[in-house]
Amino acid sequence: MYPMKNDHLSASAQKVQASLTALGLDCHVVELPGSTRTAEEAAQAIGCAAGQIVKSLVLVGKKSKRTFLVLASGPNRVDLAAIGVHVGEKVKMASAERVRQQTGFAVGGVPPLGHANPLPAYIDRCLIGYAEIWAAAGTPHAVFRLTPADLVRMTNGEVIDIVG
Repeated sequence: MYPMKNDHLSASAQKVQASLTALGLDCHVVELPGSTRTAEEAAQAIGCAAGQIVKSLVLVGKKSKRTFLVLASGPNRVDLAAIGVHVGEKVKMASAERVRQQTGFAVGGVPPLGHANPLPAYIDRCLIGYAEIWAAAGTPHAVFRLTPADLVRMTNGEVIDIVG
C-alpha cells in the first residue's frame, strides 16, 4: 500500500516537486498525515521496509568547514570515520541551523535535491540493492518514491560504503 499523489502540497514540498519535474523525473511528492521524520516512522507510514528509506544527513568538515550530504539507508548508522576517508578530513554532524542554511530545509525533511546550495553527495551502497526507495520531500510529512538510479542522477552522488 503506497501513498497516492497529492494535489495540494505545502510550499517546501512544492519546491521539491518542482526540482523533480525540472530534472524530468516522473516522481511525485506526497504528504502523509503521520510523521516521516525518522526512517522507522516513514517506513510505517508508507508500508515499506526501513531499508528503503533514504535518510539525509548533512555533515561538515572539521577543518575546511565544507558541507556534505550523506544519503543513508534507514537502519544504517553512518560511520563518520568512513565518510571522513572519502572527503579527506574528519567530519561531524551539521547543526540544525547549518542544515537549514545550506539546504533550505529543516532537519527531518531534507530531500536529496532542491537545496539552497548544492552539496557533494555520498550515497549508501545498501540503497542500490532496492528496486524502489523513498526520500524526504521538504517536510517531516512529505516523501517521494524513486529508484536508486534516480538518486544517483539527481545528486550526482558517489556510491560508497557508509558503515564501518
